[in-house]
Amino acid sequence: MTQGTHFEQTNPELTNLDGKVALVTGGSRGIGAATVLRLAQQGADVAFTYLNGKDAAEDVVRGVEALGRRAVALRADSADPEEAAGAVGRTADVFGRLDVLVNNAGVGVLGPVESLSLAEVDRVLAVNVRGVFLASQAAAGVMGSGGRIITVGSCMTQRVPGGGGTLYAMSKSALIGLTKALARELGARGITANIVHPGPVDTDMNPADGPFAAGQAALTAVGRFGTVEEVAGAVVYLAGADYVTGAEFAVDGGHAA
Repeated sequence: MTQGTHFEQTNPELTNLDGKVALVTGGSRGIGAATVLRLAQQGADVAFTYLNGKDAAEDVVRGVEALGRRAVALRADSADPEEAAGAVGRTADVFGRLDVLVNNAGVGVLGPVESLSLAEVDRVLAVNVRGVFLASQAAAGVMGSGGRIITVGSCMTQRVPGGGGTLYAMSKSALIGLTKALARELGARGITANIVHPGPVDTDMNPADGPFAAGQAALTAVGRFGTVEEVAGAVVYLAGADYVTGAEFAVDGGHAA
C-alpha cells in the first residue's frame, strides 16, 4: 500500500493530462469536487455527475473554467442503471471521447446488521456496486489505449474497527474484485484499473471537528483526518500512470497499518 503523502510530495507537473477527457461520478462536493478540480489543473476537460445540489455543481463548473478547461455537470443517479451507464455516453457525446473514469459516487448506511432494511441494502448495492460496474462497463466500450478506470473504495475494506459497517464494507469490498478483474481483462488494450481507499477524510459529511472525529482520527497512525486534496492527488497520479494496474492505494493515514 502506498500512503497519500507520496502523492502530495510528487510534482504535479509530472502528470500531464492535456487533451484528456475525464468523468467523475459524484463530483459536486467533497473528494469528487477536489478530484474534478485537480484533473482540470493537470489539463483535462471534465464532466461530473451530481444528484442534488445544483448550486454546488455550478460552482465546480466555474472552478474548472477558471483553470482554462471545459466542464459539464450531468445530473444522474448512480442507482438508476440507465443513468449510471448513460453518464459515460453523455460525456463522450459532449467532448468526443473519454479517457479517465473516476467512480466516486457512493452512499453509506451504517447500523447494526439486523436493523438494515431491504430497501437500504438495495440502495447501497445499487449505487456502490452496480452503478460502478455499469459505468465501468460503458467506459470500457468507448475508451482507447491509455484509458484509466479509477474507483474510490474505503479504508473499511482493509480494516473494520467497530460494528455498524457491515453493508458499507461489503459494498466497497466488492470493488476490489471488480478492479482486479478489469485490470486483467482490459490490460491488453492499454486500459488500466485501480482503486483508492480513503481513510477518514474531512468533508461536509464527516467533518474533522465533528462529534465522531476524535475516535476516527485515533484509528490512524498519523492521528488526523486526511484532506480531499490528498485523495485527489492519488487519483490524478493514477490517471497519468501507465504501468500501474490492478492496484489498491491506501490514502488512509495508516488506518490499515
